[in-house]
Amino acid sequence: MTYKLDMSMMFAIHDALRRELERIARVAAKPGDDPRRILAAAAGWQLFKKFLRVHHTSEDDALWPAMRAAVTPDGMALLDAMEEEHAAIDPLLESIDAAILDRERGAERLGGLVDALATGLTGHLKHEESEGLALIDATIGEEEWGRFGLLHRERIGGEATTYLPWLLDGKDPKVVRSVLDNMPEEIRAAYRDEWLPAYERLTLY
Repeated sequence: MTYKLDMSMMFAIHDALRRELERIARVAAKPGDDPRRILAAAAGWQLFKKFLRVHHTSEDDALWPAMRAAVTPDGMALLDAMEEEHAAIDPLLESIDAAILDRERGAERLGGLVDALATGLTGHLKHEESEGLALIDATIGEEEWGRFGLLHRERIGGEATTYLPWLLDGKDPKVVRSVLDNMPEEIRAAYRDEWLPAYERLTLY
């Protein structure tokens, strides 16, 4: 589908979230080790939670309210569904964190919770891409879209040096170049010389 708004970063964050879900599921299913110990020390789990929450709260605060003034009743029902799907995710993150710290029953609970997170978040991302993005594109303009992007960047804040290499982790080099080409030269140089090497030194999982 062709959009009037630039959806490239939206698809990039969705792809990054799916990538992390696959990594987390592999950790949870790994035989011969305690996945709670791995996730408790994993930079990848912490980054996943932070960037997922930034993405969802920015949509909740800057995107859905701007759309509610313009949508039809059917569009309103879709927005309600988007918010309900968001609301179901945070309790799963909190339950996984609780299971990681639960020495008695955490190990037996963790796999089911990770499966539930993967199912819920994957379903939400698919729903947003199949219906939500078209409604966004039809409902708001560049100004509102820009405000959403600005809030998203502000909430990333000091993590921006980690966010960009996290976002582009595993991407085709052509995609990486296309994203970086839209950024100032000083950002491209910092990504190449500082941010990416620092990210690659992290113990993600």
